[in-house]
Amino acid sequence: MKVRNEEKFKGKGTRRCKICGTSRGLIRSHNIYVCRRCFREIAKDIGFKKYG
Repeated sequence: MKVRNEEKFKGKGTRRCKICGTSRGLIRSHNIYVCRRCFREIAKDIGFKKYG
């Protein structure tokens, strides 16, 4: 049996980018929780390299 309030806090809309706050294009792997646009700006600073 689920409480009705629990159902409000599920899905894509609950996860947001730590930098800009959008919920679209979110990178969740490695618990980054940053959107793809912000990720491109901070990728080098956090140790990612571009391959390809």
